[in-house]
Amino acid sequence: MVDLAAMGERLQALRREQGLTLQQLARAADVSVSMLSSVERGRKAPTIVVLSRIADGLGVPLADLVGRPDADRVVVRRAADQDSVDEPGGWRRTILTPVVPGVNFEWIRTTLPPGCDAGRFPAYAPGSHEFIVVETGTLRLTIADTSVDLHEGDSVYFAADTAHAYANDGVGSCTYYVAALIMRPRTARP
Repeated sequence: MVDLAAMGERLQALRREQGLTLQQLARAADVSVSMLSSVERGRKAPTIVVLSRIADGLGVPLADLVGRPDADRVVVRRAADQDSVDEPGGWRRTILTPVVPGVNFEWIRTTLPPGCDAGRFPAYAPGSHEFIVVETGTLRLTIADTSVDLHEGDSVYFAADTAHAYANDGVGSCTYYVAALIMRPRTARP
């Protein structure tokens, strides 16, 4: 069951954050000012159609109006639920972090066997970043046309809006962690 008072408070807070008056949002959402005011005060239970119009008028997902705002503040991903992928060439990648809608962050553990080249990765959107820490072995990181060898305990940051590659030229396995903030191009609203 939806808590009407809490939903009204979220709606009012979102409207005020955007600097909109009741009249401006009512016009953008194609609902009456009295309906919008009643919903904000928790006095009326709007239909899903009305809620959808209000969300569209604010430019937010409908879930932002009806969901519990703290529901996604803590997301646990158990070890058994982590996605591991065995890639061609014998290397293994495990995504350690939970998937959180709207958050473009991943923390990945990768193990490359001796002599393994994981390949070249394309440039991500501008504003993307990667941080790498080598746990064991030696990692050859190539960013555009520049290579650097990273050894156990070494770390590096690079702007990931350029092609990059990972390889293990050593005689032992290399395990490293990548913390990646990958931006996605924004799409215009219709």
